[in-house]
Amino acid sequence: MSFISLQFLGFFVVVTSLYFALPHAYRWGLLLLASCIFYTAYIPYYILILFLVIFIDYFAGIMIEEGSPRRRKFYLILSIISTCSIFFVFKYFDFFAVNIDALASALDWNYSVAALGLILPLGLSFHTFQSLSYIFEVYKGKQKAERHIGIYALYVMFYPQLVAGPIERPQHLLHQFREEHAFDYERFSEGLRRMVLGFFKKVVIADNLAGYVKETFANPHQFQGVALLVGAVFFAIEIYCDFSGYSDIAIGAARVMGFKLIENFKNPYFAISIQDFWHRWHISLSTWFRDYLYIPLGGNRVKPLRWCINIIVTFSIAGLWHGANWTYVMWGLLHGFFYIFSKATKDVRAYLSLFLPSMDTFFGRSLRRIGIFSVVLIAWIFFRASTFADGLYISRTAIVGTFHYIVSTVQGLFGSAGFSFNALMQPILEPLLPTKHGIHFFELQVFAVLALLTIEIIDHRHGFLKWVHAKPVYVRWSIYAVMVLSVMNLGNTNEIPFIYFKF
Repeated sequence: MSFISLQFLGFFVVVTSLYFALPHAYRWGLLLLASCIFYTAYIPYYILILFLVIFIDYFAGIMIEEGSPRRRKFYLILSIISTCSIFFVFKYFDFFAVNIDALASALDWNYSVAALGLILPLGLSFHTFQSLSYIFEVYKGKQKAERHIGIYALYVMFYPQLVAGPIERPQHLLHQFREEHAFDYERFSEGLRRMVLGFFKKVVIADNLAGYVKETFANPHQFQGVALLVGAVFFAIEIYCDFSGYSDIAIGAARVMGFKLIENFKNPYFAISIQDFWHRWHISLSTWFRDYLYIPLGGNRVKPLRWCINIIVTFSIAGLWHGANWTYVMWGLLHGFFYIFSKATKDVRAYLSLFLPSMDTFFGRSLRRIGIFSVVLIAWIFFRASTFADGLYISRTAIVGTFHYIVSTVQGLFGSAGFSFNALMQPILEPLLPTKHGIHFFELQVFAVLALLTIEIIDHRHGFLKWVHAKPVYVRWSIYAVMVLSVMNLGNTNEIPFIYFKF
């Protein structure tokens, strides 16, 4: 079931109430049953695939812990192959089948692979990686194999983060299911406040930008360059608020019951370097690839050429993890290129900084943030584009078209003899708008962007929820009331699925 449905609100109230009403010994069973109900609300029989992954890695963990060195490696490889095979069949088989057919046709080979046409199980990428992290940690001796199959199943299936993370490590989450959590009002209210923030990000900000984004990316050739640029910026905001909103709701729902999930976002658009961006964006995934792919490949403890290969391989696979499409691979490759370019030019930039004003001032940091957001935005265009060709067209048209738009707008403003605000704004706003909407279509979008900007600035400096909580009672409850009323009245009336559900 979706977090943004009334069905979930009822589910959450019932599960949380029963959790605190039951004795501690029975709570794991309640949470496991609730997680099964939560998952089967989508495609019920796909829970069997999740059970299969759980059983494979549960027994593999025990055999790895008890086996001889040679056997331990054998069971590790067997577990990886088994778990990843399920992942591959459902997510990538058709992608490779189509590409093999295209290659065979180009080479005039009489060879074809029939596509399976399977529906991707919800959250498969997330719970596959969470299950694999358990196996890796047991193999490295950093985690004891879990003997209680119900507790292990709950580690993989815990409903708040089952569908879209954060991707938890066993050392952080497993032991929490054995700890007794008494009801605590401060913790309870802290979790609810976090959930309200998540609902606001998703329903008020992300979903109100989604319509503009969908229309511009679905029909890019029908729009001028500046409209495509706005669509790309709106998508960057949409995907951040959509995904960080989900994480906020998940972290808050778990916190209400006493569980602490890892943070997944730390104001990524305030990053001052591409490395800094990846320390702030989807932290649970970026650290997963760092620890289980990049470092085993050699990390940065290798020669420069090998390091470049490690970076490209890691980011390419990270892109492919998001979806079976070359646009995602391109998104990963771009980030890999940005990473390599940043390191390759480090000395040059340090030398040039001797002759330029300090970049450590507010103005300098702001310029760096705009620069990093700009390159991240280029990668987001390919991430959202339907095809690689669309990604190229949107990127090129957005840059060239925006330049011409700025020039023509300045000329129009200076050349206007009237003082009518509408007369001045009409030629400015019209190129931004999808053809079926009027100027007033932009009002909610502007509100959404300004709301996020306000929240992020406060959060970056003080921590938004801490800042609000420190205010006098009438101020903080007014802020919470505005957020709740905004969710109820300004939220998109269509229930738009979370973007990362499809990954």
